[in-house]
Amino acid sequence: MNIVALILYAIFAVVGFGWRTWVQWRRTGDTGLRLHADPGSVAWWAKLAFIAAIAAGVAAPIAGLAGLDPLTLLDRPALRIAGVAVALAGIAATAIAQLQMGTSWRIGVDPNERTELVTTGIFARVRNPIFTAMAITAAGLALVVANIIGVVGFAALVVALQLQVRAVEEPYLRRAHGAAYDRYIDTTGRFLPGL
Repeated sequence: MNIVALILYAIFAVVGFGWRTWVQWRRTGDTGLRLHADPGSVAWWAKLAFIAAIAAGVAAPIAGLAGLDPLTLLDRPALRIAGVAVALAGIAATAIAQLQMGTSWRIGVDPNERTELVTTGIFARVRNPIFTAMAITAAGLALVVANIIGVVGFAALVVALQLQVRAVEEPYLRRAHGAAYDRYIDTTGRFLPGL
């Protein structure tokens, strides 16, 4: 299953980052990548946690192939098969949410930039469906590899997403969109509908 996890991870990387960056560049002439963060800032810590999650996502199946034993609790064929289905659903949901974000799609935040506030499609129910889909993908991959590195990678991603959303993106969107963003918060969940 570690080979399957590597293949799924590669598909996720191509769909979630490579393909979407290319689409953004073709539509706007801009990649949408806003990767700069001042050292020591919350955005910087979020980026480090995200890098740790990416590294763990690759390292977990490689470690499994090298002989790292799976965690007893997760070492169940049904869980691993479910993990494949969950990861595939997460990859598909990531692509759909990114497409629905249109030209407002970005990785990172430029505080001097203002994009349209997207409130339609899945964004009418959830403010951060791309991040939710990424977490679903990571949870599925952690189930597929079933080792401690995969679990730690999933935890690092959850920390990264929480930091990025709560301390970087939400304050930025509140400054950029004011009362419109406050009204949007009142009708949507942060990561899941109704929450």
